[in-house]
Amino acid sequence: MSLKRCRALPVVAIVALVASGVIMFIWSQQRRLIYFPSAGPVPSASSVLPAGRDVVVETQDGMRLGGWYFPHTSGGSGPAVLVCNGNAGDRSMRAELAVALHGLGLSVLLFDYRGYGGNPGRPSEQGLAADARAAQEWLSGQSDVDPARIAYFGESLGAAVAVGLAVQRPPAALVLRSPFTSLAEVGAVHYPWLPLRRLLLDHYPSIERIASVHAPVLVIAGGSDDIVPATLSERLVAAAAEPKRYVVVPGVGHNDPELLDGRVMLDAIRRFLTETAVLGQ
Repeated sequence: MSLKRCRALPVVAIVALVASGVIMFIWSQQRRLIYFPSAGPVPSASSVLPAGRDVVVETQDGMRLGGWYFPHTSGGSGPAVLVCNGNAGDRSMRAELAVALHGLGLSVLLFDYRGYGGNPGRPSEQGLAADARAAQEWLSGQSDVDPARIAYFGESLGAAVAVGLAVQRPPAALVLRSPFTSLAEVGAVHYPWLPLRRLLLDHYPSIERIASVHAPVLVIAGGSDDIVPATLSERLVAAAAEPKRYVVVPGVGHNDPELLDGRVMLDAIRRFLTETAVLGQ
């Protein structure tokens, strides 16, 4: 063995050791790198809209989750939307969205997952799925809500939560804002050198589930989204069954206000919910 090769071996070993250490760190801390909850406190629902109510949603595994409920103002039972948040913050960061959706004539349930907004527990794919099921049960049980006219709205990671819920409990309509195909694929955009499919504990495989959703689907993407590129959202809507719609908001990034309560997004949602008879009855 040459002297040059002998010197190279320790360098290779060091690089391999460092890489292994980085991978082990990421594997052990991955949920801290996926979920970014705000601990609160969260303001009252009535500070957002006068008719808003602070509510508690209880899951099957005993979690008591805080939420906001904004009932529609018309009499009798009417249309409603269940909002599944993204991976960061808490419901107070979606107050403008709640106001905008309520302005369309919808009752709105905006809740926080376990570990978010002062709620107990720690977030995980299984846990968020349980939280969404509990929220759907709560909403469909309200006397002022027509269960046949409930839509789901999912934002980013929440879009994957909404897709999973829609497979089990089909909504009247499914609205997905900045959805991805799977967590591994969106992660690969940012960390192409990591073997994410093998490392991840939570997968959110929406691309494998979306064809099993028996409901109309609207996908909205930001044309300049560098967190969840629009190409991933486009692939997801391509895999969905008809009827479906795909809207790109040009020049807009993942966290831009145009994807919170922007006119283009809201107009697309209004048209879609009218076409699907969630609105307008």
